[in-house]
Amino acid sequence: MAALTKVAYASSLLAVLWVGVCSAVCVEVPSEKQAVQGSRMKLMCISCMKREEVSANTVVKWFYKAEGGQDIPIYEYRNEKRELDSRFRGRLQWNGSADMQDVSISVLNISLNDSGIYTCNITREFNFEGHRPLYTRTTLIHLTVLEDAGEDVTSIVSQVMMYILLIFLTLWLLVEMVYCYRKVSKAEEAAQENATDYLAIPSENKENCAVPVEE
Repeated sequence: MAALTKVAYASSLLAVLWVGVCSAVCVEVPSEKQAVQGSRMKLMCISCMKREEVSANTVVKWFYKAEGGQDIPIYEYRNEKRELDSRFRGRLQWNGSADMQDVSISVLNISLNDSGIYTCNITREFNFEGHRPLYTRTTLIHLTVLEDAGEDVTSIVSQVMMYILLIFLTLWLLVEMVYCYRKVSKAEEAAQENATDYLAIPSENKENCAVPVEE
């Protein structure tokens, strides 16, 4: 009996893993890590361990921790959406999906004091026949709130690379133009030298330059 129980439990775990592998529609996207004060910041938390054909009870808990502080619960989903008592109350908005694969939240009118670590805890209890395996996942988001929107590092690098490419193409074009100009100049000089040499030959010698025709 113990062996059968272990086999059944292993089968349930394999089924849970198969659910995660087969969920091709869900894409786990990492959250942004910078925000500008006064804006709306979406904290991404996506877990692709659920399919419609497999029922599951999902509990989501969001925490906030300032630098050097402790985790403070700020939001919870347990059969219903609920803001918890914190300094974020009234500024949090649920952005999750109906299938509970996306359990993201948004912080409205974000301030410089909202910089810190946001933690998303997901607990799922899958309802298989005779078994209820648990799946847990924790996502940490290190968020920095800026006063003004600065240029993205990737954008700066792209601009620098574009300027370097333009300079390289300009130099290459100049080298090609100089090379072609010199080549044409040499051809013209050679043609002028041939013409000058021909004109310098006396008239009687020019007639002798004709190739005699053999009978």
